[in-house]
Amino acid sequence: MMTFSKKPYITLLLVLPLVLSTFAGRAQTDKVEGLWFNDIKTAKILISKDANGKFYGKIVWLKEPLKDGKPKVDDKNPDEQLRTRPVIGLQILSDFVKDGDNKYVDGTIYDPKNGKTYSCKMTYKGKTLDIRGYIGISLLGRTTVWERTN
Repeated sequence: MMTFSKKPYITLLLVLPLVLSTFAGRAQTDKVEGLWFNDIKTAKILISKDANGKFYGKIVWLKEPLKDGKPKVDDKNPDEQLRTRPVIGLQILSDFVKDGDNKYVDGTIYDPKNGKTYSCKMTYKGKTLDIRGYIGISLLGRTTVWERTN
């Protein structure tokens, strides 16, 4: 006569919801999230999705992080109080909203080389990302191509 033990099944019923909730709780990453080289490969920008559902990007690496032996700072910023903040860690992409499969719109890009902020849209193209900064309408702008990196 076979005996049936309920203990393994009870354990499974207790553990299974924990395992499933762990996988369900992980935020699915968007294809634009991750590390990107700028167009001239002098900086790496980490793009991530915030809790508000919008996308942001910050500089996390510079090919030349020092200027006159000190970490580069945001010295071209029009706000004098912000001119001492480090360029590494600086948020340069802000408030992008996903529009369809490969477009991200309604954002801005900050250029620490001149201290100006531009309207911006991004188009995901696999291993590259078209970044179009513009003033007013996107016809009056410039597109650079960023490349995915590690």
